[in-house]
Amino acid sequence: MAAACGDRFDLVVVGAGIMGSCAAYYAAKRGLRVLLLEQFDFLHGLGSSHGESRTIRATYPENYYPSMVLEARCLWEEAQAEAGYRVVTSTAHFDFGPEDNKSLQSVIDSGGHHREVNIRLIDRGSSSSVFSGVFALPDGWIGVVSDIGGVIRPTKAVAMFQALALKKGAILKDRTRIIAIEKDGENREGVRVRAAGGEIFLGSKCVITAGAWMKKLVKSVTEIDLPIQPLHTTICYWKIKAGHEAEFTAEGGFPTFASYGDSYIYGTPSLEFPGLIKIALHGGRPCDPDRRDWTASSSGVMVDSVGEWIRKILPGKVESGNPVITQACLYSMTPDGDFVIDFLGGEFGKDVVVAGGFSGHGFKMGPVVGRIVAEMAIDGAVEGLEIRHFGIRRFAECSSGNAKEFEEQVSSH
Repeated sequence: MAAACGDRFDLVVVGAGIMGSCAAYYAAKRGLRVLLLEQFDFLHGLGSSHGESRTIRATYPENYYPSMVLEARCLWEEAQAEAGYRVVTSTAHFDFGPEDNKSLQSVIDSGGHHREVNIRLIDRGSSSSVFSGVFALPDGWIGVVSDIGGVIRPTKAVAMFQALALKKGAILKDRTRIIAIEKDGENREGVRVRAAGGEIFLGSKCVITAGAWMKKLVKSVTEIDLPIQPLHTTICYWKIKAGHEAEFTAEGGFPTFASYGDSYIYGTPSLEFPGLIKIALHGGRPCDPDRRDWTASSSGVMVDSVGEWIRKILPGKVESGNPVITQACLYSMTPDGDFVIDFLGGEFGKDVVVAGGFSGHGFKMGPVVGRIVAEMAIDGAVEGLEIRHFGIRRFAECSSGNAKEFEEQVSSH
């Protein structure tokens, strides 16, 4: 069944990446009439929900993320069971860096408050006993091992939640760019969602999950200037040296990892491209998502810093000259690296919920974010989770957002 102009829905979701697709599924699962809109083709490669892999980790410097990851982990399993196929490969996770790094110390402190994360400390002397001794930790470095890691296949995951939403009765419509969201002029209850092609969709409630386009859309609707900055980032795949391929596979016990220090470097096991491993710098350069130059450079700080890291941490195991494959992707950064999940407020009150600014680390939490925003839109509140850290108004109180006692992790170039 297609959505017709003037149709009324219980919930209209704008943006069909992982967050919007999950929100549509959880709302439809509750028996509501749901419309999911996407400005591009479904499963497009222009935003932040495409590509080959995303990391699962429950170790965070902030103590309010582990519980979200733990719930999301259960929801991933439930969704996979319902779909009948898997999009997640489970692994261990390994954080490491200089012993005096404040972010890493905060990871240890936060992990100690969440028993389910089950962290174990590794010093340099015992690092050769974990993960086949692949990681060569420098003097003064320590590691933190957790059983909760994994790799998500993002495009397949988004498709899974869209299929599950369809199965529950949601209507999906792509190639529909939204240019305005207004209060319903007839009775001032609910919202009118206007598309560039002239279509109007009516909803009792609306959720905006527009990714890198969130700032533009929200400002056009309310004049609220959300401090969400899109970053153009480069994902790199490096060639594993002959004879070492098995050491870097999930089957061989290789973990997802995050390396703290002067740069935050992250990676996943060799999975999507046999013989290659994904290792990248957590960062990017500011951009307009509608005017990107689409260059995923094979040089510059986004690549050179990773090559230097490989030579230091994985000596003799991985070729460090240049990546074999580079891919472009987008982050949607807030000043504090925390999400924005809140009611839009103003004339919209609790009729419109916004969820964005996932700052390069939100994909793993897609199911729990979808559950939260669907619940906020439907019930006007959310139960069982503290989301005060994600409010829009925190930036009015302090332009940098939530105070952090550790180093910034994302590099902007």
